[in-house]
Amino acid sequence: MSLEQAQLDKKAHIAAKLYLKPGMKVLDVGCGWGGLAMYLHRHYDVDVLGVALAPDQIEFSNERAAAAGVADRVKFELKDYRDVEGQFDRITSVGLIEHLGTPHYPGFFSHMHRLLKEDGVMFSHCCGRMGEPGVTDKWTRKYIFPGGYIPALSELVSEAEKNRLIVTDVEAMRYHYALTLEEWYYRTNAAEAEITELYDARFFRMWQFYLAGAEAAFRHGGLVNWQLQYVKRRDAIPMTRDYMDEEGRRLRGLEEPPEWHLSRAAE
Repeated sequence: MSLEQAQLDKKAHIAAKLYLKPGMKVLDVGCGWGGLAMYLHRHYDVDVLGVALAPDQIEFSNERAAAAGVADRVKFELKDYRDVEGQFDRITSVGLIEHLGTPHYPGFFSHMHRLLKEDGVMFSHCCGRMGEPGVTDKWTRKYIFPGGYIPALSELVSEAEKNRLIVTDVEAMRYHYALTLEEWYYRTNAAEAEITELYDARFFRMWQFYLAGAEAAFRHGGLVNWQLQYVKRRDAIPMTRDYMDEEGRRLRGLEEPPEWHLSRAAE
């Protein structure tokens, strides 16, 4: 499928695991460009607060919410997650944990426990290691993700256990990100002139190298995507995970990817 369709299906997959009901309060930690928050409000009539530390992301996300006429229900704030107060029915984070670093895991899970209501559900999607804990290579740490670290499943589960969060679902997405990186690599090459003008040729080669290496790591090496679901109370979600499959299928039938995007599949 196209990258755009895959992105929509990813949001549907995440939403299905959140077991959402209209009127709930949702916290999106590390909200990016606001796409997931907008999606959750659109399909479930929930109130969403997205927080991130990138001013351009927050500005753009608030513009999106205002343009859609939902700025009173979907809000984005330039804020560290440690400064968020209140309680939420649902908490989601996508691609956030990789940027925390292991020294911050205890504080992160402790604060998420405080923010999550007793019958709440927390969801996390991140890049992960299939094996034991490791280290970030020096090149990536210097040029791509300063301070970044890809966690092993054991590190995510152990910190949840210490903070009384029950791990209720774990999914290893083994090949998805390799296909995503392949498409990013293709689109990066197609935009070489634009990227070189915006930055320089050295940056372009560096990014090429990163994408190619990351694809190899997710296709043949020891990296996967982890998706974990956490609760405080075991009765916060249905007994079996059938609801995830049923809701995911329903959501995937509701939207088509934007036609104004060009994709490799379309060409």
